[in-house]
Amino acid sequence: MQNARVNIGQGCCVSSARGLRVGQGVLDGSRGFAELVCTGILIALGHPALAACKLGKLAEFPVTMVNMHALTTAKINDRDVQFTVDSGAFFSMLSAATASELGLKTHLAPFGLYVTGVNGSTSVMVATVKVLNLAGVPLHNVDFLVGGSDISGSIGLLGQNVLHVGDVEYDLGQGVIRLMRAEDCRKALLAYWVKATQPYSEMDIDPTERFHTIGHAYLNGAEIRVEFDSGAGTSILSLQAAARAGIKPDSPGVVPAGMSGGVGRGTFATYIAPFASFKIGQEEIKNTRLRIGGIELSNADMLIGADFFLSHRIYVANSQHKLYFTYNGGPVFNLSGAKYPQAAPDRSPGPGQAPADETAAAGAAAAGSAAPPPAAQEQAADLSRRGQALAARRDFEQALADLDRACQLVPDNADYVYQRGMIHWQMNQVALARADFDQALKLKPDSAPALLSRAELRLRSGDVSGALADLDATDPLLAKEEDRRLSMALLYERGDRLDSAAKQFDLWIASHRDDLRLPEALNGRCWVKALENIDLDGALEDCNGALRRAKSGSPFYAEAADSRGLVFLRMGRYDKSIADYDASIKINPENAWSLYGRGTDEAHLGKTAEGRADRDEALKIWPNIADQFKRYGIAPEP
Repeated sequence: MQNARVNIGQGCCVSSARGLRVGQGVLDGSRGFAELVCTGILIALGHPALAACKLGKLAEFPVTMVNMHALTTAKINDRDVQFTVDSGAFFSMLSAATASELGLKTHLAPFGLYVTGVNGSTSVMVATVKVLNLAGVPLHNVDFLVGGSDISGSIGLLGQNVLHVGDVEYDLGQGVIRLMRAEDCRKALLAYWVKATQPYSEMDIDPTERFHTIGHAYLNGAEIRVEFDSGAGTSILSLQAAARAGIKPDSPGVVPAGMSGGVGRGTFATYIAPFASFKIGQEEIKNTRLRIGGIELSNADMLIGADFFLSHRIYVANSQHKLYFTYNGGPVFNLSGAKYPQAAPDRSPGPGQAPADETAAAGAAAAGSAAPPPAAQEQAADLSRRGQALAARRDFEQALADLDRACQLVPDNADYVYQRGMIHWQMNQVALARADFDQALKLKPDSAPALLSRAELRLRSGDVSGALADLDATDPLLAKEEDRRLSMALLYERGDRLDSAAKQFDLWIASHRDDLRLPEALNGRCWVKALENIDLDGALEDCNGALRRAKSGSPFYAEAADSRGLVFLRMGRYDKSIADYDASIKINPENAWSLYGRGTDEAHLGKTAEGRADRDEALKIWPNIADQFKRYGIAPEP
């Protein structure tokens, strides 16, 4: 490996939801951070004997919460990119599609190196980035693992090979992560923000886990090992650990919560379960509900995810093998109905106090001045990040207040206007969301996120031609490997532009063969080809691929069986079509497409009464289903 230190033990890799570990091995990808100069020296408060403790800031990452992922901006070879900051990842990682999009050459990983997540494993390659600019520091010849799925909104993971160069503070509620260096602080309280009367928690972390943060918690009184994993969107407990605490998927009060996944190709079922007590550090949550699922972790029973990080300020003192945290307010694991104190970012004014540059900024904007003052821009950035963090916790009113203020301070920033539009949309304020998307696109016509969001909003409101125009405008803005092409395909499909949907599926599938969402894409391409009645052999191959990756009896299996049923119907293989429709209806008896399709098969086989009964049942569920079949030229009679 170029310019890297490689020490592979047994070649066995394990990981958290998106994390990575290599036996006893280390891949050195953090060259440069150890030489950063400390700034902002702090003196730990407390006993006079601790006055020698010095806490220095190595680097600070502004982070924005998007879909429960903490994103930070960097540059790869002078190109702006966003990483998901993932404390559960042993090593920083890119997907194969991202590496190709960035023009990075990949080479073989050390022998025996592979990545295993909570849901399966994936093989990896290695890519070397000539210049990675991170937190304003240029790092040269930095290695990344390459493989696995794309992560929503980012090009990859920023893992522990960067985060573990010192201590690390996670202040996601205020939109920032800090790398810290502690000198002579062995006995000091490193939660430096804690006031004299403010409660805080302190816990030991496993000193043998160099690249994972592992501690202990208590669930219904039973001790469990927990891993602090900012890359996991929500906290999740293994089924085995839940069982030790007396809770199983069929226990009273446990409800299904859908499917989930991670770095591998597989998915697993999750549930929401009630627990009498969850105690971590000095903090105990009684009568709480936790997500449980079929995760397999070699070193922990539970992932403490981004929901916990958002509700706490956390200091991981690797220098002491301790972890400190304070509670921000609101629910710890349940994200609905949250209310939080109006704690302002460090540079924000107090309540009722106008920022020094706000009036000047507003006046400058009204007068057509080129740019607001730097202080106003800095404050607006703080407000934007905090607003996104509040929105991630579904505190939309306070999030909207922060984004309103950011837009006032810097009215020509399209990103702030777009972020506000997304909050309006989540609040079901559709007209205001549409107005913000329109304004964002006036300010930045080539904003692919704003175009895609407006396209979806237009589809939902029935403006199909407007939605298709937005999708057509987005297409040339994206690289052929771009992850958003999957969204493009699904939106084109909903807009009934099937040829365009198929092209987008083709582009995405070609670059995402190891992605967790590959079954969804294969099923989508199979479906649009079946509707168009083209390349039925290719459609059948896609549906077979989707069904091979689907869990028997799952809602997705029903969907993929329905798609293959249509392929067989188009081929005239009516018995096979009926078998697939039977499988789909067994899982989802209310699927009008499957019922009407089976009725059409039966009519072609001369089973007139059975066919009429199935089609009548479908019409009860969806009165327009016959028109849909006629629209695509599928006749119910031979």
